[in-house]
Amino acid sequence: MRKVKKHRLAIIGCGGMAEAHAQRFNRVLHRVEVVAAVDVIPDRARAVAGHFPGARAATDHRDVFDDCDAALLVLPHHLHHPIGLDFLAAGKHVLMEKPLANTEPQCLDLIRASIKARRTLMVAYCMRFHPLVLALKEALDSRAYGDLFQMSLWTEQFSKYDDASWVHHAATLGGGQLFSHGCHYIDLLLWFLGRPVEGAHIGTNLGTPWMEREGTSHVTIRFESGAVGYHAGTWGARGSRLGYSFHAHCTEAMIEARFASGRLYRHKGDKEEVLFATEGETHHMQKPTDNEMIHFLDCIESGKQPLTDPASSLQSLRVIWRLYEAEDRKTIAHLRGLGLDQVDENGMLKT
Repeated sequence: MRKVKKHRLAIIGCGGMAEAHAQRFNRVLHRVEVVAAVDVIPDRARAVAGHFPGARAATDHRDVFDDCDAALLVLPHHLHHPIGLDFLAAGKHVLMEKPLANTEPQCLDLIRASIKARRTLMVAYCMRFHPLVLALKEALDSRAYGDLFQMSLWTEQFSKYDDASWVHHAATLGGGQLFSHGCHYIDLLLWFLGRPVEGAHIGTNLGTPWMEREGTSHVTIRFESGAVGYHAGTWGARGSRLGYSFHAHCTEAMIEARFASGRLYRHKGDKEEVLFATEGETHHMQKPTDNEMIHFLDCIESGKQPLTDPASSLQSLRVIWRLYEAEDRKTIAHLRGLGLDQVDENGMLKT
């Protein structure tokens, strides 16, 4: 049997999310070798490197260019742009933790750099790879339950960091809870519902006073189909019943993705039916970073655009930026022209 050549991967940034990635690599270790872990705090770099025999720890990302052909960037958001550009300029494939970058010019820089380097640039919107989300997408696309007219995405958790954390500050985070965490769910709403028309955002840091901008976020978007999408997210939940729960109201039934149980349900009247269950999969409350990494490696090898490509990622961020601008003006955000199919290969809006 021909031995598969492994991709040499460096993990850049070794905080909590890097540890989460590191602990879910079992399914890809026959295809990838983690050769280095980099963090400005040496102990954190050594801790992540310790998960992988032979991996070395470093404190400067430039020191590992010669060791790797791909990099997983798990960094504070304001570092995505400069360090991502460094790896692309060095000819490396990049899996970038969300969001792609904090501003549109920075996103465009990264997209252009990946095209120039002819390297894969993928954004880590891991929820697109969750088996429960994929089952929901398949169910809705089949139209077996009629036309989708409302989708509500609920995400409730408690997230508080050290007082000096970059996460608390709008300049380094890129915004508030909507930008940092809600970007996953704006991306999903666009994926499920298509081109947006108009929307509104209301946020508050009441209950999350450690956040400079909002720690709780509510978004409503109307789409060209006439459907409405809604996301309610908070980092201030001291308790929760819904946790992570998606409700898709169709003309014949309501389909629910209940992450706490790992099941997809059909509701009609007072009857409930299980359509899909995640037994045997990665624990349903874990982020499916293993599936995400498999897709990244497939794209490197095939040359195909990732499902979570940087151009569509930019579209979801454009929606968020317009929602923020409209919120500041106390008006409705006009969202036409930001659909998933209205961007060229350079990430620019088509005219």
